Amino acid sequence: MTKAKLLALMAIMAMVLALPAMVLAQAQPPRPAVYGGSATLDGVTAANGTTVTATIGGVVAATATVTNGNYAFSIAQPPGSSYAGKEITFKVGNGTAAQKPTWTADGGAILNLTAVSGPPPGTATPVPPAASAVGPAGPAGTAGVAGASGVPGPAGAKGDKGDGGATGNAGAAGSAGAAGIDGADGAAGTAGAAGPAGPAGPAGPGGSAGADGAAGKTAGGDGMLSIIALIVAVVALAAAGGGIVMGGRR
Repeated sequence: MTKAKLLALMAIMAMVLALPAMVLAQAQPPRPAVYGGSATLDGVTAANGTTVTATIGGVVAATATVTNGNYAFSIAQPPGSSYAGKEITFKVGNGTAAQKPTWTADGGAILNLTAVSGPPPGTATPVPPAASAVGPAGPAGTAGVAGASGVPGPAGAKGDKGDGGATGNAGAAGSAGAAGIDGADGAAGTAGAAGPAGPAGPAGPGGSAGADGAAGKTAGGDGMLSIIALIVAVVALAAAGGGIVMGGRR
């Protein structure tokens, strides 16, 4: 094999090996450009929820919202279009940012946007046309006829029951009532048990001597009468002592 044929064969093999890579590169879309950073509008940090818009060729390419003063989004090239080398216009709310980078595949950067309300920076401020002279006001027109009253709409649904109110403060104490009537006396209690017998009282004084009896016929008779009189006196004394003892027990 000649040298020329060998070189031609190697060139053909290189083309065959490179063809799949070329086809694969053409089949894969370019990677998006990613941008992020702070966003201000008229010198003030944009509020949360403010819309940040990226426009390429007059068409909105991506949108994001501001969170804690920052934004972030990726700008992908749609199929069938090319963003390569085109300028990106950013808007923060209704203001246009001064930063205008160029889109590149797999590009992007940390880009702090400073937007100003009104026309984009660098554009001439349109001059309003001169005001024409104002003519005199015409006469007031007649009042129109009042329209008919509309039909009342249906009643709305009943609302939910409201929460219970708070407990009220305790009321002041009332005045004291009048004193009640005294109750009736209770029934008498039963008699208590009898106490023990008291001690015997002292002997009573002796009785006075009786009258002398008639003289006996004999000396023996006078002695017997004396004995009988003595016994009667002793019995009387005993009876008198018993009466005193019974009186003390009562």
